[in-house]
Amino acid sequence: MSGHSKWSTIKHQKQATDAARGQVFTKLANAITIAVRSGGEADPEANFHLRLLIEKARAANMPKANIERAISRALGKTEGIGLTEVVYEGFGPSDTALLIEGVTDNRQRTSQAVKNTLETHGGRLGSMGSVNYMFNQVGEIILGPTSLSYDQLLEQILDLPVRDLVETDQGFTIYTQAQDVYKIRQQLIAKNLPIKSFELIFKPTTTLSITDVGNIQKIRALLGALEDLDDIHKVYTNAQVPGNL
Repeated sequence: MSGHSKWSTIKHQKQATDAARGQVFTKLANAITIAVRSGGEADPEANFHLRLLIEKARAANMPKANIERAISRALGKTEGIGLTEVVYEGFGPSDTALLIEGVTDNRQRTSQAVKNTLETHGGRLGSMGSVNYMFNQVGEIILGPTSLSYDQLLEQILDLPVRDLVETDQGFTIYTQAQDVYKIRQQLIAKNLPIKSFELIFKPTTTLSITDVGNIQKIRALLGALEDLDDIHKVYTNAQVPGNL
């Protein structure tokens, strides 16, 4: 019986992992399709957003065939559902601002799912323009482990058009103009600096400090629930939580 129990546990863990990977691949494929359609170009060298997404897909070990299929769908070479980008604005516990990005083939379904999730977790959907002015789109490059100090790293990147260098508990994060993120990433690689990840994000212009443990748990639960929705790709918030909580 113990052997059967162990097998059952492993099997369910693998199924959960495969399901999560499949959800990631689906979200990336939809984003790639949208990037080709909105950019009007299937060549990643000429389509900045597509190039970023392909790099992200490769980092997630997404099969090449999946990437090519997503591009073909955008070009009308294969049958595909009509996808469109959506952005929702809302508020979470403690009146934290939320910017919610997604891709959907059914706006009504996705809007209702986002609205229900927000309300279930103590938030609410906002009107258009109620939140987006609190965020700016920037490039974010997160460095991998490095023995460099802040000053040493700063000296390495002074010649690059970097907007900001931030030291966190996990290491260093570099912020760039949105259009410069890929170019700067390549220059950092040339300097032998380790790149953990890079992407375009919406960074809050000001943050709201949250120190109450109960509210922190509620905000984290809400963010997790929103990102678990099939049609939602990314959720941004102006909530700032102390590093030890």
